[in-house]
Amino acid sequence: MMTRLPEKDPAQITRVQMMPILTNRSDQPSAAESLPAGRTSWEMCSSKGEGCSSRTLPGAAVEARSRRVPTTLLLLCAYLVYLLLGSAAFWAMEGPVERDTALRLLQEKQQLLENHTCLEGEALERLAEHIIQTYKSGLMLKGNASLGRWDFVGSFFFCVSAVTTIGYGNLSPSTVVAQVFCIFFALFGIPLNLVLLNRIGQLMLSGVQQCACRLGEKFHWQKGAAVLTWTCSLVAGLLLFLLLPPLLFTAIEGWTYEEGFYYSFITLTTIGFGDYVIGMNPDRTYPAWYKNVVSLWILFGMAWLALIINLCISLLENSSDLCRCCKRKSREVEQELIDGNQNVSLGPEDEQSCSMKSTKPGSPD
Repeated sequence: MMTRLPEKDPAQITRVQMMPILTNRSDQPSAAESLPAGRTSWEMCSSKGEGCSSRTLPGAAVEARSRRVPTTLLLLCAYLVYLLLGSAAFWAMEGPVERDTALRLLQEKQQLLENHTCLEGEALERLAEHIIQTYKSGLMLKGNASLGRWDFVGSFFFCVSAVTTIGYGNLSPSTVVAQVFCIFFALFGIPLNLVLLNRIGQLMLSGVQQCACRLGEKFHWQKGAAVLTWTCSLVAGLLLFLLLPPLLFTAIEGWTYEEGFYYSFITLTTIGFGDYVIGMNPDRTYPAWYKNVVSLWILFGMAWLALIINLCISLLENSSDLCRCCKRKSREVEQELIDGNQNVSLGPEDEQSCSMKSTKPGSPD
């Protein structure tokens, strides 16, 4: 006797049919693997059995890029907040010490001017020591006023030079508290700076790749569009980060164009010799926005230069791989030619057997 199975609900059948489509199992190929690159699709089956309709979504790269932009903005905000907190801390720790040093140096200068007729050797040596110490701490005198560098803007620029590992050496903390704080500030600030530079470089790279893809789709010339896009981005980066900033330094610092270009390259490559540093001339008046703009230029310029250096490294690695591949192919072709010649050429035994066959009388019918 056969038992009759209970009938199933059509809605339940539809849900069961949709399960393999909507779930992502590890033992099945994903949609991204079964479809062309740049597109993903899914199927929705209707309960009426009318078939399946497919829809397409942008690729995973575009979705990842859209998620990456807000994350980069948050990372940039955290980076700026970190720099501002460090600037305020250095300003609070080094500012009073700098003011006391400036006041003491002004008093020494005033006493020297009053007693210049009876100047002793010890007083002159003491004044010279104060001058050297104040110069190392970044303090300068102009008339009866002191030009300190541990204000908030100077502290901010010091924080930028610290976390970017440029380290000009013209300004350094003098108190023990500030030195200990500088150690921990750089310990956490340098990794944060590297992460931010990496993220900015990825955004630049994705922007260049997107422009190349759009140009390739429009003109149906993928390779030429990629070369054109990379060339334009390289030229734009050279203008924005290496060729135009020396004009600003020439106008504000009074340097020559060659000196400004030298400073730009030494700064962006984080060499930081310290022979050329902005805002060091006491005879010039600097705008309030000057060091902040230079700090942003350093941040984005380092990201661009790191991208260019990585591109050069990849080109060198690809060229070396190509050379190794060509050498391997040439060796394989040479070996094939040698093997072919050995197979074609006849040895002495082969020649003797051939001669014996030719002299052997024919067999009777």
